[in-house]
Amino acid sequence: MQKSDPKKKPPTIKEVAARAGVSVMTASRAVNGKALVSAKARRAVELAVKELGYIPNASARALAGSADRRVALLHSNSTTSAYLGELLLGALGEAPQRHLHLVVEQCAPGAFAEEIVEQVAHANVAGVILPPPLCDWPELIAGLTARDIAIVAIAPDQDEPDMLAVGTDDRHAAYDLTRHLIELGHRRIGFIEGNVRHRSSARRLQGFRDALLHHGLEHDDQLVVPGDYSYRSGLDAAERLMSLEARPSAIFACNDDMAAAAITVAHQRRINVPAEISICGFDDTPLASAIWPALTTIRQPIRDMSREAIGLLAMRFRSQDEGADGVIGKVKLDYQLIRRQSDAVPARH
Repeated sequence: MQKSDPKKKPPTIKEVAARAGVSVMTASRAVNGKALVSAKARRAVELAVKELGYIPNASARALAGSADRRVALLHSNSTTSAYLGELLLGALGEAPQRHLHLVVEQCAPGAFAEEIVEQVAHANVAGVILPPPLCDWPELIAGLTARDIAIVAIAPDQDEPDMLAVGTDDRHAAYDLTRHLIELGHRRIGFIEGNVRHRSSARRLQGFRDALLHHGLEHDDQLVVPGDYSYRSGLDAAERLMSLEARPSAIFACNDDMAAAAITVAHQRRINVPAEISICGFDDTPLASAIWPALTTIRQPIRDMSREAIGLLAMRFRSQDEGADGVIGKVKLDYQLIRRQSDAVPARH
């Protein structure tokens, strides 16, 4: 028996199809035991599989090296540690199930798109997961696409027709949280913005404004203050809001880190949460239930988004192996308003 060359690449489904004289789709159906394959074609495929030594099952292909693809989770310095941690936990749990090897690549601060593309290409990955704000960087996306690197965007701003994407409805979620505060009786609600590079911040601000408008409340520019999703920026923003002569009775922060910072400022000023001021966040990271009082927040399924992203990449690779057109997938996940101890009806003056 002739020994196999360990350096030689294992045969592909395309080679099986060529040897059998059938289309790649027909070969794939025959290998996977699907119907709609004639007996003659099935026999030809079976013979080609035997002659080439083709291994059809996914786990065996992984051992042979053809399914052990590397995919990268790319992140920038504007991605908060809590958000990145949730993405990592989801991707790390799903990647082995899909016979994918996950690597993590950080973009250097101030790097150009071309530099990041070279960095990713040097990592020898077949696909990349792009969280915000990287998912909204046209030059980066174009550069990766030109290298035939598959991309899944997490919560992109634009719904590109040919891109894999996973996300939630930030605008509607922010509307629902604001409506919740209004229904409790709050009329002066402060809003702490997120990083301007993240389109999610603009979507959440728009949802906040929509809710005010739909409930007949005036928009007060003093009540909208900048932040960048960091705890430090939340401290500064909360100080501004709580220093106003007409202090808001509630604060909606664009993420849990900034909401937690707002609670710290309230404690420092001896303002009771929630008896004197309600404070709510967004994301439902572990921090939301670790602080006191625990945060009312929007549960964004961050781990599930990264799991779905891995699944979409696996589907794309499988379709490529079978010679089919690239899979286009859009996944929209539900959010939940999680009420804990940081909100209440406003105090009467």
